[in-house]
Amino acid sequence: MRMMKMNTTIAKSRLLLVPVLVMLFAATAYASAPGITGPTFNLTAQDAYISQPDGASVYSWGYGCSSAPTGFAPPASLMPGTTCPTMQVPGPTLIVTEGQTVAVTLTNNLPASAGNTSILFPGFTLTSVCPAAQQGLLTCEAAHGSSVTYTFVASTPGTRAYYSGTQGDLQVEMGLYGAIIVLPSSTTVLSGCTTAQANNTSARSFWHESDFRLAHAAYDNPRTCYDREYLFQFSEMDPDIHQKALAQVKATVGCAAGTVGCSLNVPTEPYHPAYFMINGRSMPDDMDPNYASQYPHQPYNGNPHMHPGELVLLRIIGQGRWQHPFHEHGNHVRILGRDGNLILASTAASEVNLAGPLLFTTTTTPGLAMDGIFYYTAKGLNWDMYGHNPTSTDGSATLPCTPDSNGYNTGAPTAINYYEWCQDHNKPLQVAPFGDVAGGGPATLPDPNIFANGPWYGGSPYLGPDATLRATGCMPSNASQTNSPNCGATGSTPPSGTIANPPSSEAGFAFMWHSHNEREITTNNIFPGGMLMMMLVDSREFVIDESM
Repeated sequence: MRMMKMNTTIAKSRLLLVPVLVMLFAATAYASAPGITGPTFNLTAQDAYISQPDGASVYSWGYGCSSAPTGFAPPASLMPGTTCPTMQVPGPTLIVTEGQTVAVTLTNNLPASAGNTSILFPGFTLTSVCPAAQQGLLTCEAAHGSSVTYTFVASTPGTRAYYSGTQGDLQVEMGLYGAIIVLPSSTTVLSGCTTAQANNTSARSFWHESDFRLAHAAYDNPRTCYDREYLFQFSEMDPDIHQKALAQVKATVGCAAGTVGCSLNVPTEPYHPAYFMINGRSMPDDMDPNYASQYPHQPYNGNPHMHPGELVLLRIIGQGRWQHPFHEHGNHVRILGRDGNLILASTAASEVNLAGPLLFTTTTTPGLAMDGIFYYTAKGLNWDMYGHNPTSTDGSATLPCTPDSNGYNTGAPTAINYYEWCQDHNKPLQVAPFGDVAGGGPATLPDPNIFANGPWYGGSPYLGPDATLRATGCMPSNASQTNSPNCGATGSTPPSGTIANPPSSEAGFAFMWHSHNEREITTNNIFPGGMLMMMLVDSREFVIDESM
């Protein structure tokens, strides 16, 4: 793996890639699963320009809100800058509850020469009646300037795609796609999740951390409880198609829809995408905040964050035309269900277990949606990632680790080392300077002159802003004293933090999450870019703010 230098849009981030695929990283942007709530939605299809990290402004089409939505989830009070523009890519995430009757009214405000447009809702049975004049090849269509209403019952929980059912090779490519999330209605399951997650709830309350979840469980099953959730929509874009569409739209300005010459004839083959996106943005733009003002038509980001021991629900959709093999470093992803269908296996007459596969890559095909759980605890890391030192006089450096039946420290939910793998407790990395294996240490650290890139370097193999200082037996009263000659041992690992990353700020682990199709981690063939993001793992004292 190679060291990467990001551009100034993420100048507050620090990055290091190390041989064990663990990276030390700090950033200011996190993700969640933001959207608008129903069950009634008033959408429009319009054109606008979206941006790419190489400076390109790409003409696109997208769904948006034609009027103020019923509400936002997470609540607008938790998400600064919350808005639903009249055009966005991907379209607004529609959030409903199982059993609700959903009504989506779509108004076609695309250019007249774009012709009709529509929305498909795979997995749901429409209950609305389509007038004969509006019936298209696949579904009811809205002509230029007119509207169509789709109604259906949100029959089962889970994540699904929605997208245009009219001339899909062009309209989906132009950006007419989005996600719908159906939340479970089972009060029994939800209350059971609340009980099972009492420790994580206590920790969140103790550290004053807001809860951005849409629900407590992904499905009507007590085994689908989760602590955090993120929605990722993978898509690609061929700018040549967009440029040709724009040229034809400009050439037909003022024409009357449906008349001779007032229609687009944009070839969609050969297909050569140059941009690869997560939630409508490419890296590093996907690391900027949700609803960031610099992306008025790309409101959703893609940068997950967690604490050890948390169950992270990943809602993943393949949009566009290509298959995308997305790899989540740090652990495999346990799939719960696909397209709203929970995968179960009956092992006995009275017992039903989850039976989804454990995936190395969550490979998506066009239109496929899946829900899965990602989990990280550092089990088997082979050193104490919290930097405990039994000889230190600092209280936080001598915290106990009492293993539960599974070997984790779960009896102290408000402790910094909650969910620590106790077998590695008090096991220092630097038994000898630099932790050389030959000198008795469990790992050999790389030469910082090779792997560090100045302020981009996280600076420590430990989890938490003060962990390195705890490990070396020195905890100064002022974090700015980290370079004091009385702190740390000569030759020990550097303190977490550099000029750009002071020890008092975030100092966690980061795992690169990226497409395993190498071209897809470029932006217009320049690396890094495309379908690339980071999973940030922080100890409990770092408050994760998913509005950023």
